[in-house]
Amino acid sequence: MLFLIMIGALLGLAIGGPLGMLVGGALGWWAGRRVRQVLGKARVQAQSRFLNSTFSVMGCLCQADGQVSKDERDIAEKLFDQLHLQGDQRAQARAAFERGRADDFDLDAELAEVRGFTSGPTALRQVFLQVQLSAIAADGELHPAEHDMILRVAHGLGCSEVEVQQIEAMLHGAAANSKGASEEALTDAYRVLGVERDASDSEIKKAYRRLMSQNHPDKLAGKGLPESMRELAQARTSEIGNAYERIREARAA
Repeated sequence: MLFLIMIGALLGLAIGGPLGMLVGGALGWWAGRRVRQVLGKARVQAQSRFLNSTFSVMGCLCQADGQVSKDERDIAEKLFDQLHLQGDQRAQARAAFERGRADDFDLDAELAEVRGFTSGPTALRQVFLQVQLSAIAADGELHPAEHDMILRVAHGLGCSEVEVQQIEAMLHGAAANSKGASEEALTDAYRVLGVERDASDSEIKKAYRRLMSQNHPDKLAGKGLPESMRELAQARTSEIGNAYERIREARAA
């Protein structure tokens, strides 16, 4: 806004002298306010679309094995709580979940829409996919139909199977809640960073820094991640950091 005020003031000064400078500055302030309002509205709309698509796709995935288990419904309700959804927002989230369960729900069309408004930031699509994985794995097992469906979702979003494995590794690490260097934890750590075991220390550090930058909550919020999902983004950066520390500790041993 300050930039527009200065530009308006300078143009006004050049055209109308001191009085013109005041008028130009005022017009610059008004233009800046309008731009902020438009951008703010667009951001709110993007965040609303993200949430609605999140829960409609979740409803479709939970229905993939023929039924929605109590655990899967509970995980949805817990996510509503975690996102602090109340009143109309919670009702809309539930309605989106039920919309996804309907026989006529077009999953591919929904994914194409998500891919459209999340174009660019890979991490934003990965957050979306991570929520879906955590929901369908809520009953303790991933049925073949659910696995096929999550791969379909990943491909529809433009994510690879390697990215699915990366997200699974993040969920394993979060569940373990440990920085230990067991073989399984170490394997997951390399998958989280997306590097091979024979990668050099510099390559590992580079991958870590890139992922931390891509998944920074403020950066994702600016791209359309709902503010209510900030905690999910913070959990991702936390697990990326944990994975990096696991690898460092194992290599120092």
